[in-house]
Amino acid sequence: MFKSILLNISAVSAAVEVGNDTAMAVENVVTTEKIPVMDLALQGGWVMLVLLALLILAVYISIERYLAVQHAMKDDSTLFMNNIRDYIHKGDIEGARSLSKSIDSPIARMIDKGLSRLGRPLSDIQTAIENVGKLEIANLEKRISLVATVSSLGPMLGFLGTVTGMVKAFFDMANAGNNIDIQVLSSGIYEAMVTTVGGLIVGIIGYFLYNLLVTRINKVVFLLEARAMEFMDLLNEPAQ
Repeated sequence: MFKSILLNISAVSAAVEVGNDTAMAVENVVTTEKIPVMDLALQGGWVMLVLLALLILAVYISIERYLAVQHAMKDDSTLFMNNIRDYIHKGDIEGARSLSKSIDSPIARMIDKGLSRLGRPLSDIQTAIENVGKLEIANLEKRISLVATVSSLGPMLGFLGTVTGMVKAFFDMANAGNNIDIQVLSSGIYEAMVTTVGGLIVGIIGYFLYNLLVTRINKVVFLLEARAMEFMDLLNEPAQ
C-alpha cells in the first residue's frame, strides 16, 4: 500500500514538472517571439509602398516649404522699415529702392513695388502693393495642397488595403475547403490591419504638416499686411 502511494506521488511530481516545463517553454515563446517593424510593414503589400511614397513626398514638400516660409520671415522688417522711412524723409527714393532690391524677402519686394509707383494716386500704390503681396503668398503656398492631398489620400488607401486584405482572406478560406486554420487567414488579415494602421499614420502626419505650414503662412500674411499699412502711413508723413 505504501509502495503504491509512493508511486502515485512520484507520478504526480513528474506530471507537475512536465507541466511547469511546458508552461515555461510556452512563456519563452510568447515573450521572445517578436515581429520586426519592417517585416510587419511588408505584410501590407503594394499599398504600403504607395503609402511610403506619399509620406516621403509630404515630408519633402513640408520641409522645403517650411524653410521658404522661414526665409520670408527671417529679415528684420522693423529695422528695414525704419531705414525706408529715413530715406523717404530725406527724399532719397533711389536709395530706398536700392535698399529694397538688396534684400531678398517678400516685404522688400512689396515695398519696392510701392516705391516704384510714387507720384501716382495712393489708391494705385496700395493696389500695386497688395498685388505683389498676393503673388508672394501664392508663391509660399506652392505645392502645400499636395500635403493636404496626402493627408486625405492616406486613410483612403489604408481602407483600400483593408478591403483587399479581407477579400484575400475570404478567397484563401474558400479555397481551403475543410482545412481552414489561422495560417490560411493570417496573410489576408495581416494585409488588412497593417494597411489600416499605415494609412492612418500617413494621414495624421500629413494633416499635422499641412496645418503647420498653413499656420506659418498666415503669420507671413499678417506681417505683409502690417508692413503694407505702415508703408501707406509713411507716405502721408511728409505731407503732414
